[in-house]
Amino acid sequence: MSQLAQTRYLANKTFEEIRIGDSASLTRTLMPEDVKLFAVLTGDVNPSIVDPKYSESGMFREVIAHGMWSGSLISTVLGTQFPGPGTILVDQSLHFARPVTIGDSITITVTAKQKFEHNKHVIFDCVCTNQEGLQVVRGSAEILAPLEKVSRLEEVRMPEIRIDDKHERYTHLLQRVKGLEPIPTAVAHPCDLESLKGPVMAFQAGIIEPILVGPENKIRAVAEEFDLDLSGIRIVHAAHSHDSAAVAVSLVRTGDAEALMKGSLHTDELMGEVVARANGLRTSRRISHVFVMDVPTYHRPLLITDAAINIAPTLEEKADIIRNAIDLAHVIGIPEPKVAILSAVETINPKIQSTLDAAALCKMADRGQIKGGLLDGPLAFDNAVSIVAAKTKGIKSAVAGHAEILVVPDLESGNMVAKQLEYLANALTAGIVLGTKVPIVLTSRADSAETRTASCVIAALIAHANRKNGTT
Repeated sequence: MSQLAQTRYLANKTFEEIRIGDSASLTRTLMPEDVKLFAVLTGDVNPSIVDPKYSESGMFREVIAHGMWSGSLISTVLGTQFPGPGTILVDQSLHFARPVTIGDSITITVTAKQKFEHNKHVIFDCVCTNQEGLQVVRGSAEILAPLEKVSRLEEVRMPEIRIDDKHERYTHLLQRVKGLEPIPTAVAHPCDLESLKGPVMAFQAGIIEPILVGPENKIRAVAEEFDLDLSGIRIVHAAHSHDSAAVAVSLVRTGDAEALMKGSLHTDELMGEVVARANGLRTSRRISHVFVMDVPTYHRPLLITDAAINIAPTLEEKADIIRNAIDLAHVIGIPEPKVAILSAVETINPKIQSTLDAAALCKMADRGQIKGGLLDGPLAFDNAVSIVAAKTKGIKSAVAGHAEILVVPDLESGNMVAKQLEYLANALTAGIVLGTKVPIVLTSRADSAETRTASCVIAALIAHANRKNGTT
């Protein structure tokens, strides 16, 4: 964890220097992060404070601070300003007059009221007022005053703290389809907990109308074992996993489903039916996969392609992979996505095929053969996502440091990048197959129900775009 260094002048007042009536003040503004951090540190997860929806129905109709957030700031003034370093809090009495809400600026003032020579204690009046001058907290604090003088410049190092609320990011993603009609989705062989729980959660959230395809007794046994409610969900019997894939694809071809979702079968089984020339779901485009990722340490959404379908794509196949990703970027609200074509280096090297492909793809974009996005490459991963790295290497590019689509050289590199971001950077991940007649939710068998549900959101957005464009 990186450290934030700050040089501060630390000075205190000893017991002998404190005069009755002396005071000090500090002003802080309550931010949403303060409420979350205080809840984490104290374990106080009172829903009237940390749950915005619950708060809206409560007494104050909005999120309020923990009462002791203001109380802790009184200790801050006493310990760092007046009397300052060496102060020990002995007793404190507080009255909370009114709530502190997000955005309130609170001024904390402590004033010396009484001194006791025999034990070197001092009693302070403590008042916290908001930006309107109204009292929010009042009370008193008794402290053991410093006996030794402190007066020096000191470098204070505090850890840099980043709040990563994956659930909040997940909830925000679900809001993308709020109010949209659920999409009929054929789910092939959902015969374990996560592969069944995902579509059930998506159904309960109003994202899809799942059609569960597989051995009915097996699906119901999983639901009963893990207490999953299948009420209102259609089940179409299929004998085994391969049959499940075939039936699920046929439901799409007949128009019963507008999206396809992988269950607990192997990817090859499902995709074998999808790419079948006679009864599959091919289009004129090359089929490709995109990981849609919300990475908490990156300032933009990231689309990584192709990390699941095309093992070692040719130049022509990469062009389609990019076109598919650009179309998806448009659907999720990125009007002109910045496309970084990745390699190990950022210069053209005839011995590294990915650098030659990158150069050719960028020229194709210049000639209008790839439209809708801004391409640059070859770019190494650091140059694609870090403007500092790009500047250090002298790269001048609108894409470098701001990439929204990462086009990887091959499946192996792409899969490693995506899984590293998911498991080491806590990225919220969705997986979708494009270039087919309908979107296909394609996730790993190890993926959680939340990842599967997030992928359903992306599939639903694509399906609604297809409806609007008349391509369903």
